[in-house]
Amino acid sequence: MLELKNVSFSYDKEPVLKDFSLLVKAGEAVCMQGPSGCGKSTVLKILAGLIKADAGTVIVPSKVSVVFQEDRLLPWFNLEKNLRLTVGDEKSELIEKLLKEVGLGDKLHSKIDDLSGGMKRRAAICRAVAFEGDALLLDEPFNGIDKENKVIVANIIKREFLDKGKPVIMSSHITDDAKLLGARIYKFE
Repeated sequence: MLELKNVSFSYDKEPVLKDFSLLVKAGEAVCMQGPSGCGKSTVLKILAGLIKADAGTVIVPSKVSVVFQEDRLLPWFNLEKNLRLTVGDEKSELIEKLLKEVGLGDKLHSKIDDLSGGMKRRAAICRAVAFEGDALLLDEPFNGIDKENKVIVANIIKREFLDKGKPVIMSSHITDDAKLLGARIYKFE
């Protein structure tokens, strides 16, 4: 379960969230939608523990997997080393399995700069899945991924999180992306 109760947050005294509440139940996916600057990424950063709410209550598992808007892959490491850096060497089989599923099985030793934008996004999602958190936070996760690969990635997320009773919360401007996860839409006004 993920929950924010009456959460408020400001950047330089400029309110972004005011008495914001949202509950994401175990095994549920929620997609936040709204205009840029409305607070979607801020909610995800609060849940990830990257920033602290000014007020309110935040309930989140201690181990959370995150896919940021940026891929956050290190260009001086190859693809495999990027994933191992986050999840450790003991998950080599899982890393290889996930990369193979998303069509990157033959790219293990590729430099990050040699990968397309869609490949980098799939790799970032594989890294978050391999981390095996108790919840998954996704910030515009499917940007740059073609339709066929979106379906593959969404099925992995459903299998590894939703089917295991773990909550998923995402931000996306694209309703079809939310539908891939069967997500309930939460609209920011």
